[in-house]
Amino acid sequence: MFKSMTIMAVVLLSSVQLFSQDRVVYGKLSTFKRYPVKNVKVTAKKSRASAISDSLGNFTIVCKKKDVLKIKPESFQRVNQRVGPNTDSLNINLVFIDNESNRQVATGYGYIDEDDLAYAVGKLSDENNDFCNYNDIFSLMKGKIPGVTVSGQAFYIRGTSSLNASNKALIVVDGMTMDDISWIKPCHVASIDVLKDSMAAMYGSRGANGVVIIRTKKGLD
Repeated sequence: MFKSMTIMAVVLLSSVQLFSQDRVVYGKLSTFKRYPVKNVKVTAKKSRASAISDSLGNFTIVCKKKDVLKIKPESFQRVNQRVGPNTDSLNINLVFIDNESNRQVATGYGYIDEDDLAYAVGKLSDENNDFCNYNDIFSLMKGKIPGVTVSGQAFYIRGTSSLNASNKALIVVDGMTMDDISWIKPCHVASIDVLKDSMAAMYGSRGANGVVIIRTKKGLD
């Protein structure tokens, strides 16, 4: 009898400890730092719980004490948001990847209203990036541009190769080809695009290894 009660107590204690590791986190998804992002799935890596953001961008999800929220909406940059032991609420700004196809996807999936998106991409470009959080242009490229490897001051684009001695990508800044871009401050960058294959053909043999196109805010003036 005593042994059975002891076993039951251990099981009950283990269940309480397991449950106590769970926490409810309240979040809000937005884009351009002002518009709610709706209908986006948010998944907790450890608890495996998931939630969908509502019409105001709000969601509620059960997480473990130390968890990671994974957010992968089409047309936006993916986000892996850590949940700390004291995290109760989160405001997450999703960066929109602006091109014509993604505009159709974002409005088609109901992530953002068409009129809001049209205004935002034309007037709120600064609100659509977090480039200023990076120390230099190279850490920015490593952190934000998938498929690009940075070695010293050279960029290499995954999936490109040529018979040239060097496989470095061509770098174009405000319409001019450059070898040294260490002078560019992340806060001064307006956009970064990566071209390869047929998209890089306009640069001829120089674009055989892909092209990294950087537009600065000064270059857009």
